[in-house]
Amino acid sequence: MRATIMAAVLTFMVVGPVCPQQTPTYDDRPKITVNGEAVVSVKPDKIVVSFGIETWDAEIMAAKQKNNDILKKSVTSIKKLGIPEKEIQTDYLSMEPRYKSDYRKEDFIGYFVRNTLVVTLSETDKVEELVTKALQDGVNYIHRVDFQTSEFKKYREQARELALKAAKEKADKMAAVLGQSVGKPIQINEYSGSPWGYWSSWSGWGWGRSPGMSQVQVQADRGSSGDITDTVALGKLAIRASVSVTFELEK
Repeated sequence: MRATIMAAVLTFMVVGPVCPQQTPTYDDRPKITVNGEAVVSVKPDKIVVSFGIETWDAEIMAAKQKNNDILKKSVTSIKKLGIPEKEIQTDYLSMEPRYKSDYRKEDFIGYFVRNTLVVTLSETDKVEELVTKALQDGVNYIHRVDFQTSEFKKYREQARELALKAAKEKADKMAAVLGQSVGKPIQINEYSGSPWGYWSSWSGWGWGRSPGMSQVQVQADRGSSGDITDTVALGKLAIRASVSVTFELEK
């Protein structure tokens, strides 16, 4: 048995060094890495509005009934605007007791019922009237207004193409200053960050709380945003693309 073990050890020692070791390769070609960014502005063709209904009462069933009454009234008004029933959905429902002191459960205030109503508009010019009607019918909050385009993929590809062209142009100018020229691309990366602009103020239980991201969102500068209504700036969607490209340098 001992002789067998020794033989195996000797075999390993002899065979082991024969295996070739992989050495890391180093790319010593002269190269330059640049970033490219682009924004494509698009007019939205769809708007998703999320409304919040909050009611309360000392009796839980009374609080729920108040909420249902507002919901039914709102849905009726929304349908009168010509919005199909399939584009009107309830998204969230909660019921909870509240106290002045939540820790000790003292001084009962009442039961609070919350419901969320989500409406999708394909006729974007109706958004102002929709918001007005909903508030008049007893809706308490506007959680968010999400401006979207049905051709997002097409415009994102346009933005990506422009970003790559911007990277190439930047690399050409930088290389020319050094008396060199840009060759073929060695590596291309696209940043995986958000493809849209700024944080929406249309979010949360209340006006502007808990910022949330839209698919693509209206530019912040109302002065150049496009059509503006009394409450909602329809504006343009800023679809962004950002890339990093490494080019080979040539003399």
